[in-house]
Amino acid sequence: LGVISKMCDRVGVLYAGRLVEEGPVGTVLQDPRHPYTVGLLRCIPRGGVRKDHGRLDTIPGFLPSLGADIPGCVFADRCALADERCHSEPPEVTVVAPDHLARCFHHDRARDLPREELADLALPPVDRTPEPLVRLIELGKVFHQRGHDVHALAGVTAAIWPGETLGLVGESGSGKTTLARTVLGIVSPSSGAVELEGRRLAPLFQKRTRGDLRALQLVFQNPDSALNRRHSVRRILLRSVRKLAGVTGSAADERVLDLTEKVRVTERTLTQRPVQLSGGLKQRVAIARAFAGDPRLVVCDEPTSALDVSVQAAILNLLVELQAEKGVSYLFISHDLGVVRYISDRIAVLYLGRLMELGPADVVFRGPHHPYTEALLSAVPTIDGGGRDRIRLEGEIPSAADPPSGCVFHTRCPRKVGAVCEESEPPLVEVDPDRQMRCHITIDELRRLQSVDLRAREVPGP
Repeated sequence: LGVISKMCDRVGVLYAGRLVEEGPVGTVLQDPRHPYTVGLLRCIPRGGVRKDHGRLDTIPGFLPSLGADIPGCVFADRCALADERCHSEPPEVTVVAPDHLARCFHHDRARDLPREELADLALPPVDRTPEPLVRLIELGKVFHQRGHDVHALAGVTAAIWPGETLGLVGESGSGKTTLARTVLGIVSPSSGAVELEGRRLAPLFQKRTRGDLRALQLVFQNPDSALNRRHSVRRILLRSVRKLAGVTGSAADERVLDLTEKVRVTERTLTQRPVQLSGGLKQRVAIARAFAGDPRLVVCDEPTSALDVSVQAAILNLLVELQAEKGVSYLFISHDLGVVRYISDRIAVLYLGRLMELGPADVVFRGPHHPYTEALLSAVPTIDGGGRDRIRLEGEIPSAADPPSGCVFHTRCPRKVGAVCEESEPPLVEVDPDRQMRCHITIDELRRLQSVDLRAREVPGP
């Protein structure tokens, strides 16, 4: 929706095959007149909202089945404003403002749509015990492709604590997925190691114990390719319960029912195959499978990128609920910085296989930022059209087969200070309590430069 706000002149909102609202993009996004549009806009994590401030709004219920005979408004079963007329008579398109159309009997009250009541969650504080749950020690990965060494990871050192969500961000090609796969043992590190509760793990999952496999699980970006299409949901979950938890017989059946209840999947869904499920239900099944063995860390690799914002909000709420109940930790990978900000306790910024910045989420988003983080945040499209001035990075991310000398970001950095950036790679150093950064520019100078730029943007032009 942020991209639509930036790129489009007009927007149409489609629900169950009906165009329910249409108009100028600014008008529809700022003054929506259909309850479905209002619901979609409320689902987006924005304004700095975080999981400890409350759960995200969602749209209750589900889309009607394809071909369903609906005598009234197609959205009536999910609309808190719906009355008897809405269920029996289809609304006509109404001109609610110049060039702004809505298909709703109550378009004048759409902005007053009651919110779904969600119980508050008591999130326990992150347990910063002397020993982190997972520690990455100088993790490096070099792939050998066509006679070239591709340095996908270079000396990544970080920790994930019990009950914590570490958000991992960076452009495509920065090494995020390689890092996740190395943690899980899908690929073997070329250097360094992964520790679980102070114990070094085998580099590949085939050599890890069942307990290690139970402890570290994965939710894939695309559940279509992660779930066996030929198996029923029950069979998929039973296999994971048996393999990971070592539970069989009636106890395994009970555990499957418990898992489906926790992710709010009906028993009817257990008889279906993935191809019969919506994207949101498939992802719920994938999450249930990941939790089959009571994991300690779940790697979430773009788990909401293929979902619409209403389903995304429901999945994020589910992950937060499971974290509150189970005390599980997440390594959460996403390009959507609003989502990362909502769910993460700390943020790690990766560029060309190197950690450029690592710190508490609210501190990293508040700034001052590493120049690369600053550019990433400036590129986030917003619905209201506000936010930071865009910092355009010249060129593509360099090849990991031939990384630049010195600071690997210097070829694109808008704040490059000179030859030192080209000749010397800056170390990752602590610049504030619990915050690290890799940059030749001091934190005080970054604070001054970015505050000057902010004031300059606030001064109106001639």
